[in-house]
Parts: sequence; structure tokens; C-alpha cells
Amino acid sequence: MARSVVVPVVAAVLLLVVSWQVAVDGPLLGLDRSVRAAVRSFHHEHPSALLDQLGRLLSDLGGGVPAVPVLLAAGGLAAWWWRRAGAARWWLPLPVAAATAVLIPLLVVPAKAAFARLGPLGDRLAPGQWGWYPSGHTATATFSYGVAALLLTRAAGRWTARGLAAGAVVLALGVGAGLVWSDYHWVLDVVASWCLAALVLWALDRWLPRPGA
Repeated sequence: MARSVVVPVVAAVLLLVVSWQVAVDGPLLGLDRSVRAAVRSFHHEHPSALLDQLGRLLSDLGGGVPAVPVLLAAGGLAAWWWRRAGAARWWLPLPVAAATAVLIPLLVVPAKAAFARLGPLGDRLAPGQWGWYPSGHTATATFSYGVAALLLTRAAGRWTARGLAAGAVVLALGVGAGLVWSDYHWVLDVVASWCLAALVLWALDRWLPRPGA
């Protein structure tokens, strides 16, 4: 039981601490500046158009397209797999996928507006513009690919399930890294979205039934 609550407890504490530090402009934000300085220094010392292009590509994987269409397609595929597996509520992945797509902006947009954090480039926010905290692209990627994998792994074989879970983790980490590398987000913006998604995924994993169970 203790192990089962480690992830949500750590994620919740880290999210609260980071949010508090962002709200009060606390010393933890020095980590943001240090990471950005290190990345900028590496850019300067080892210029690479290939790495820059890869960073932008990874960042784009956290956009509403392709992340949300992948989520919805996975919901449809999972429903088919669940039906083949004999699940009574085989249709459940469809509303779960749709609800996840709606949940992402409901969680992220109010937080962005409330914290109104400036991005790494320091540009002032225009009237009505949301801030940078937490990272919307990171949240979209982690929620979308994470829930997609979760729905599919319920009716997948052992190795397929492991591959899907690993793929979702790699995509979430890759999008976050791409955003920081491309100077689109502070690293703590990304960490906060990972924590938020971890809490939702943990809860969904415990609520979602397994076909045939």
C-alpha cells in the first residue's frame, strides 16, 4: 500500500512547492535560470541545426495536433480491443478519451491565467494572454499519450503493454526536453505539468477496470 501512494504524494508535494515558488518568485526559480543558462551555453558552444530542429519537432508533439487526435484514436482502438476481450463496458475508453481532451484545458488554462508567469524570453503578457506556468504543451502530451497508453494496455499483452507505457513516457519526456531546449518554457513549467498529469494518471489507473476482470 505504501508503494502505491508514493507517486501521487511526491507529485502533489512537488507541484505544491513549485507552484508556491512561482507565485512568490522564490529562490527555487534559480533552478530555471541555471538550466536555461546551461542550455544557452551549450547552444553557443555546440551549434547544431539538427538539434534545434529536433527540439522544435519534439515541442510540436505536445500540440493539440497531433496529441489529441492520437488520444481519441487510441480511445476508439481500445474500445475495439476491450470488446474483443469480452469487457462488459467495452465502450468506456471512448468517453474517457473525450473527457481527457476536455480536462486538459480546464486544468491548465486557469492556472496559466492565475500565475501569469513570464516566459524565458521575458516578453510582457498582452491583455488577455495566458502565462507560461504550467506548460500547456507538456500537459497535453503527458495527458494525451499517457491516457492513450493506459486505455490500450488494459487489453494488451504483457510486452505490448510495456512498450506502450514506455512510449508514452518517452514522448512526455521528449516534449518537455524539446520545450526547454527551444527556450519555449522554463524547466519548472514542464515539471509542474508532469506532476499534474501524474496525479490524474495515477487516479485513472486505479479507477479504470480491466476487460474480463
